[in-house]
Amino acid sequence: MSEKLWGGRFTKTTDEMINEFQASIGFDKRMYHEDIAGSIAHASMLAKCGIISEEDRDKIVGGLKDILARIEKGDFEFDVAFEDIHMNIEKRLTDAIGEAGGRLHTARSRNDQVALDTHMYVRREAVEVEKLILDMQKALVETAEKYSDVIMPGYTHLQRAQPILFGHHLLAYFSMFSRDFARFNGVYQRADIMPLGAGALAGTTFPIDRRFVAEFLNFENIYTNSLDAVSDRDYIMEFLSAASMLMVHLSRLSEETILWCSREFSFVELDDAHCTGSSMMPQKKNPDVSELVRGKTGRVIGHLMAMLTTVKGLPLAYNKDLQEDKEGIFDAIDTVKFSLAVYARILRGMKVNRDIMKRAVDEDFSNATDLADYLAKKGMPFRQAHAVSGQAVHYCIEHHKWLVDLTMDEFKALSPMFDEDIKDAILPETCVKTRNSLGGTSYEQVDLQIRAAKGLMDTERKITEEHEDKQIQVD
Repeated sequence: MSEKLWGGRFTKTTDEMINEFQASIGFDKRMYHEDIAGSIAHASMLAKCGIISEEDRDKIVGGLKDILARIEKGDFEFDVAFEDIHMNIEKRLTDAIGEAGGRLHTARSRNDQVALDTHMYVRREAVEVEKLILDMQKALVETAEKYSDVIMPGYTHLQRAQPILFGHHLLAYFSMFSRDFARFNGVYQRADIMPLGAGALAGTTFPIDRRFVAEFLNFENIYTNSLDAVSDRDYIMEFLSAASMLMVHLSRLSEETILWCSREFSFVELDDAHCTGSSMMPQKKNPDVSELVRGKTGRVIGHLMAMLTTVKGLPLAYNKDLQEDKEGIFDAIDTVKFSLAVYARILRGMKVNRDIMKRAVDEDFSNATDLADYLAKKGMPFRQAHAVSGQAVHYCIEHHKWLVDLTMDEFKALSPMFDEDIKDAILPETCVKTRNSLGGTSYEQVDLQIRAAKGLMDTERKITEEHEDKQIQVD
């Protein structure tokens, strides 16, 4: 006879290859804390409702805490024959405390048990990602403040476009990560729904108290449809979607970091501790971390696509296909957390070559728009001013000059509306200073953005602390 906890109906033991193929213990064992916390809550509810005795509850809770201590000491052997973390713990519990252990699964299916564990795990990891996003945002603000007066070229089409503050550029990423934080806050809310009590798919005949379990485990909401409770994986797809967008933002920052620290740009230099060398070329200092983050982005996006594809054709309620939700989400969690942590270090260790950035805006035509704006402010229609500015650029290219090098006679030859103040109007510092529209790159606007960023981080920190306070610890 099979030794499976579900083996009563079977007359043969499971083929070893089948055991290996369907087992998930190799990866879902990381949810041991959630499984034990959920089982303690379930046992406590069963006793409260008179479904099991208080004596059995105490044996179950004591046995589960002993198992938790053994797992955390590394003194627990997981057995592939028992498929997953849930059956491994229940089997060891029953071996340890006898008949009482067999009563733990009353009014519960592995379907709603798995769903509960995954909800709790995703909820906890969403908080960890929120904390790391906050640290990444803090690193961006710190770096923006540290180099608050540094001017660099802003780009479109990877061509120099207009002078901007380096801090303004970094704060664009702050805004991206703020949206990421909001998305993970949404993930937390969608994971904060309690599925236990749905049974396999139709509920249970026992007089359970689902609200008691929800309160015990600090869940804000409860699934109101048992079919939805065991088959819903929206919160996992939402986590993977939020993770994919976050990684895309990190990848864009990585691409710019890689460009900026190249010899061709030389805008920044990464700390030696955050780079690697070449086994053949002794001069090399490679931005491997940025390249790896850029590469791992595709991996996380792949997990999202895999999960969407897995779920798209599934009938209600539970299907074994849903076991495929674990490896992708676990890997995405690890990848996102590690990528955020290392990037905050890269930003804090990065040195900005302010003189090289300044030279880049002195020796180009990124002030051409300001020349056109100057004429427009004098009354010339902007389209005509744009044409005059383009002619000025063409003249400079032919005569190997920059716009600031033109004499007043040369300016007057282009348009009699030019006056002596044109020289100051097209200095990079002026180009930055006068872009004072809301959200612009002026010193004043960037200072306002930094102050707003700090205020937003205070709000995000409170949200994270509230979420963290709700996490269950087994004493």
